[in-house]
Amino acid sequence: MSRSKVTLFELRSGAIDAVHLVVKTPDFAALAEALQQRFDAAPEFFAGEAVAIDLRRLADDAALPLDELAALLRRLRMRPFGVVAQAAQQVWAGASDLPLLDSRDVGRDPRKPADPAEAASAPATTPADESPRAEPQAAATSSIAAATPAARQPALATLPTVLIDRPLRSGQRVYSPGDLIVQGVVSFGAEVMAEGHVHIYGALRGRALAGARGNTTARIYCTSFEPELVAIAGIYRTAEQDLPAGVRGQPAIVRLQGEQLLIEPLALK
Repeated sequence: MSRSKVTLFELRSGAIDAVHLVVKTPDFAALAEALQQRFDAAPEFFAGEAVAIDLRRLADDAALPLDELAALLRRLRMRPFGVVAQAAQQVWAGASDLPLLDSRDVGRDPRKPADPAEAASAPATTPADESPRAEPQAAATSSIAAATPAARQPALATLPTVLIDRPLRSGQRVYSPGDLIVQGVVSFGAEVMAEGHVHIYGALRGRALAGARGNTTARIYCTSFEPELVAIAGIYRTAEQDLPAGVRGQPAIVRLQGEQLLIEPLALK
């Protein structure tokens, strides 16, 4: 009797959702300081996350000590697994211990600003101590960007909305592939995440993440804004950063403008 040989493994190509660390300066010392400060503010938020180091905002002749950057990310409890680079950057980027990756999140040229308004105000070069551009009621945001662009997402109208009709306690987490509605308090230490919009009819004291797979049009609405952290499409802001006037403890809306979070009062009348 013949026995068919059993295949014990397969090697296949595939796509993996991962966080991109979009590097905007070749100054490693300044970058390391900024990363340490940002992750000190929210040490658990990206703990254990797989991270691709995205170099495409840098000039072709720029260079970074990628192995040192990877070591820093590991100390910050992240897991760097590869480098995304332009063709001209691959000579020096490929010399590190991290493999080169082919990222398919190319909805636009990654070196160009996200919208015309940003393009009009963007400097010709990026300074090492880059800070967010000044805009009315704008909050400082991170340089961590979601890997999957909004252009590749299914229409949110076809995805289910998750309704939570109770308060969420510390440690509880809720995820929705579409919109998410919470009728109650999101307590400190609780987390809500949606690929679409997040609506909270109560106090937001924990973490709220909208546009979880790169949907930059997603928004966060809540009736009492007191968050530990908010994020849209990977651009986030922590409680350690000052809030715009008139939003703490009040109805508020969070949205993206270019690569910056805007937090504004929400009129309920």
